Amino acid sequence: MPGSASAQPPGDAPAGTGDAPAGFGESPARAIVVTGEGHSPVSGLLAEADPASCLLVLGHGAGAPMTHPFMDRLSAALVAVGISVLRFNFQYAEEGRRRPDSVRRLLAVCASALVAGRSAAGGKPLFAGGKSMGGRMLSTLAAGEAEPPTPRLAGLVFFGFPLHPPGRPGTSRGDHLARVPCPMLFHQGDRDRLADLALLRPVLDGLGEKAKLHVVEGGDHSFNTLKRMGRDPADVVAEIARKTADWAANAAP
Repeated sequence: MPGSASAQPPGDAPAGTGDAPAGFGESPARAIVVTGEGHSPVSGLLAEADPASCLLVLGHGAGAPMTHPFMDRLSAALVAVGISVLRFNFQYAEEGRRRPDSVRRLLAVCASALVAGRSAAGGKPLFAGGKSMGGRMLSTLAAGEAEPPTPRLAGLVFFGFPLHPPGRPGTSRGDHLARVPCPMLFHQGDRDRLADLALLRPVLDGLGEKAKLHVVEGGDHSFNTLKRMGRDPADVVAEIARKTADWAANAAP
């Protein structure tokens, strides 16, 4: 059955490998298996907030699986502010391969994860998003560029949108955002080499009220800040989670 869950694009830069923020505990999570058409079964982790205001389906970046420390800490921070989180592996990560799958297979996994997320949400608003590539693929799916149609989303959250490869400025990776029907929140570091803010801001301005930008001062693609700023990495992640919760409360229907 497409997108069921049971208990138990290429070219993006690696998502924070080896440089996740420290000092934030992991949230308890239940292992699930995400199945569906167009891909082999993949692992998922469901961390439930109590009480939960909504559920976020969270995709990982190109260079690390769903169990990367950054993903653990982000999930814990989101649960702490009342957002349940369903993480999932893409098939290549599940199989221990480094090279991302074809876009078609990446989107197939995203579609199955969203169906599993809808089931796990228990009627609460369903959001989706991800770190770098994960967010890009989920937004591509939401833009209606793949079949089957996705469950209705209350919004999309990007934890570092990969607008362009490092050192190769451009905006074509953001073209599909104009076709996304739901509200979007972009968390971006102002030192992110994959998203020059001078290029990203005009893209988001073109989306009008549908897009909101939260800039992490001094943050890179993984939201690591400059040492001279003296910011606790755990505080940065907590800030991102709070901003997400505040935005989601207003975005949800």
